[in-house]
Amino acid sequence: MRQFLKNFALISVGLIAGVAATIQLSATAQQGSQLPLDELRTLSNVFAQIKREYVEPIEDKQLLTDAVKGMVSSLDPHSTFLDKKDFAEMQEQTSGKFPGLGIEITSEDGVVKVLNPIEDSPAARAGLQAGDLITRLDDKPVRGMSLDKAVRTMRGTPGTKITLTVYRKSEERSFPATITRAEIKVQSVKAKILDNDIAWVRITSFQERTIPDLAKKLIDLANQDPKMKGIILDLRNNGGGLLQGAVGVAAAFLPADAVIVSTNGQAPDSKQVFNATPAMYRLSEPGDPLAGVPEMYKKLPMVVLVNAYSASASEIVAGALQDYKRATIIGKTTFGKGSAQTVRPLTNDSALKITTAYYYTPSGKSIQAYGIMPDIPVDQNKDGDPADVLITREIDSEKHLRNKQSAEDKLIKEREQRRLEELQRIEEKNAKKTPEEKEKEKNKKPPELGSADDFMLAQAVAFINGQPVKRSSSKLE
Repeated sequence: MRQFLKNFALISVGLIAGVAATIQLSATAQQGSQLPLDELRTLSNVFAQIKREYVEPIEDKQLLTDAVKGMVSSLDPHSTFLDKKDFAEMQEQTSGKFPGLGIEITSEDGVVKVLNPIEDSPAARAGLQAGDLITRLDDKPVRGMSLDKAVRTMRGTPGTKITLTVYRKSEERSFPATITRAEIKVQSVKAKILDNDIAWVRITSFQERTIPDLAKKLIDLANQDPKMKGIILDLRNNGGGLLQGAVGVAAAFLPADAVIVSTNGQAPDSKQVFNATPAMYRLSEPGDPLAGVPEMYKKLPMVVLVNAYSASASEIVAGALQDYKRATIIGKTTFGKGSAQTVRPLTNDSALKITTAYYYTPSGKSIQAYGIMPDIPVDQNKDGDPADVLITREIDSEKHLRNKQSAEDKLIKEREQRRLEELQRIEEKNAKKTPEEKEKEKNKKPPELGSADDFMLAQAVAFINGQPVKRSSSKLE
């Protein structure tokens, strides 16, 4: 079966699904250990051989940096060496301010596909639409270019321009779009009152401002609708962010001092328990950023929406609220990134982002590889989500950390069998469709989250209202 990985990136945001880093500004403690001399001799010999015989000369710094990157990246999918450029970009990611175009993208058939232009961004003002395909970047073809390379090409200094060649399927035409880059300020928390006095709060990523911004939104919603009867926390497509942000978001809905998540690893500082206290989730501002949030939010009926792109910090929040039975989890099984990364600065402009611990929910369950299973599985689309069978989660990664709590090999085998059964079911269903139906499905745009066409959100509203919910028929769930 063809393996398919839906890569998701924010040109202006720079978040990769499944990333969550705790920034440690202290210097790396020196660990005493005996170095393997034979292996070091091999490294030295290879280095010398490359310098003497490689077809083109390579600078020592580049060769050694690449060797370090290779060593770290071989550990697991989330450990990496951050050079000057990578380190600067990571620091930008946590601040919520980024230079770029303001579009959410994915990869489709070798080109870049626009998922959504961010509201009031340069891309939105240039007329880009969801579903547009970007085929060239300043006359450089996108096909064959990695998604990361495309992201780096589209990002740049505010005020500079880039010309995109865009193909719009609905109009069957290509056209150029010259866009001026700008600093994009991403709003990580969005909120509104839905019909029937139900609040919808969406968190797109966990950044430095997420907790105070959430507090403000919750206070505003309570003032706007004192008769509120339920709240929906939307964590779909949220790839994670700062661990403290996840702790603070969960703390807004749980009793004081409740355990949110624990971590465990080899180093002494990786063995920690995070609970719902300001010291555990406060970041840059003094005091309690959740001060003033009404107590009603700790008792209101609550639903958390998740999908396969809800990862890391999102899974911490969903797992804590599920363990305490504070909320009903609706949607799809999450990504399964249950490991913590610590950023250890090495020099003024480089750092090591290394996996240091596993995450555990309050009940002691490991998130790693398995993810959070919804209490009620629900599809994103009314007619089902056939593409879900092609989504690659953490457990599908060849180098993923293994979940130590159960027989993972058995789980992988059973999951692959369910994927094959689901794929067969979808193929049999597609065989019965007319060419017109297939064309219509091919051109169908994904629903905007939080809109009237958001089927999963509609099911969450129905659940809070005590009405029937249409459960997913997918064998994967």
